[in-house]
Amino acid sequence: MKISDNSISRKDFIKNSALAAAGLTLIPNIMAASPFFDDQNVSGKGKLSLKNVRLETGFEYEEGEVVSTKTDLFYIEIENGKIKNIAPNQPNAKAVDAKEMLMLPAFKDMHIHLDKTFYGNKWQAVRKRTGGVKGMIALEQKMLPEMLKNSTFKAEKMIELLQSKGTSFARSHVNIEPTSKLDSLKNLQKALENKKKGFGAELVAFPQHGVFYTDSVPYLKEAARMDIDFIGGVDPFTIDGAIEKTIDFTVQLALDHKKGIDIHLHESGESGLNTVEYLIKKVNENPSLKGKTYLSHCFVLAKLDKVKQEETAEKLGGAQIGIVSTIPFGSLVMPIPTLYKHNVTVLTGNDSIVDHWNTFGTGSVLQKANLMAQLYGYSTEFLLSRSLKLATANVLPLDDKGIQQWPKAGDQADFVLINASCSAEAVSRISEVKSLVHQGNTVY
Repeated sequence: MKISDNSISRKDFIKNSALAAAGLTLIPNIMAASPFFDDQNVSGKGKLSLKNVRLETGFEYEEGEVVSTKTDLFYIEIENGKIKNIAPNQPNAKAVDAKEMLMLPAFKDMHIHLDKTFYGNKWQAVRKRTGGVKGMIALEQKMLPEMLKNSTFKAEKMIELLQSKGTSFARSHVNIEPTSKLDSLKNLQKALENKKKGFGAELVAFPQHGVFYTDSVPYLKEAARMDIDFIGGVDPFTIDGAIEKTIDFTVQLALDHKKGIDIHLHESGESGLNTVEYLIKKVNENPSLKGKTYLSHCFVLAKLDKVKQEETAEKLGGAQIGIVSTIPFGSLVMPIPTLYKHNVTVLTGNDSIVDHWNTFGTGSVLQKANLMAQLYGYSTEFLLSRSLKLATANVLPLDDKGIQQWPKAGDQADFVLINASCSAEAVSRISEVKSLVHQGNTVY
């Protein structure tokens, strides 16, 4: 296929792409966070102009099949953290030169633990595990007092890693239990305050040591009155020994404080399925929780037979309960195509970068999208382009018909710029997910 300057070849991008992320988030003064947007380029009123910005404009078809993606260059004006105007390119304008980089929605890590990490500190490998999750709880109880001593610093270093991969936002679970009490939360909040110019987050009050197993109830109730967004949970049957009691408490606490819900569910057998079905029941009884409730990992979905999998996915979609997980998780692969089929929101994150649970995190959610595309054989142009939404929390430049839906005037200026040059003859772009390795040049 002949490739013009305004058409995209994913194959060439696999060979030649280099990632350069320069983000603008919801915060108006974030522009100072990147060398592209220094004080000389940003006016005192938060105004910024960009020229030579590459945007996706539509699909190209051959015999009814999407074979490439068209792009063109634009001139974009930003004011007070929002896109004010998108106009035809003005190459001679006095503006920041984006150097024909592709603008894409900023990446979002929607499952990570910023509060407890070894990152930025002395290297430590994972300890030998004994006793399952309860064994890990006992290990954490020993380790957390020391980890908390510099957890703010380590969280800041991890945020910097995420930013270097184009991520400007995260959903972070934060330990709320009798060992940490509220210290993990307070320390992470300090880190987020220090990084607020270039990074945003929503927080999950996470009873890692069980709601009732270690009596985290009083601390969860106190955290719910603070600046958190979700009430969390973990394996109600395995840890607390009572699915209904634990879910009922979680749901009521979320309702009382107008929070969302995000529950870790590792149980892959009957208790896992029972937990899923009981949570669906409770959310349907309390419609205000629809669209605000998530199951993290939910390994049981990968273990169900096809008929039960379809049935459960349909119920999750009806209750508007989302699924969030790293991809893949060991040998378990989430049935993402089935979830998409039933309109289940699917999100991803790094979970761990390097801590006492895991040492293989890279900080790149783009890599997760790459893995998902490979695992499910998303090798066509259209499916590859759709795979990008896993990295952006479901924001795509083009809709399924190839109509531009992002960015538009009035949108938050929350984006990354991607160095997508392939050669003098071709320009490629980042939604060629199969090629999106996490290594590359960054401008952070």
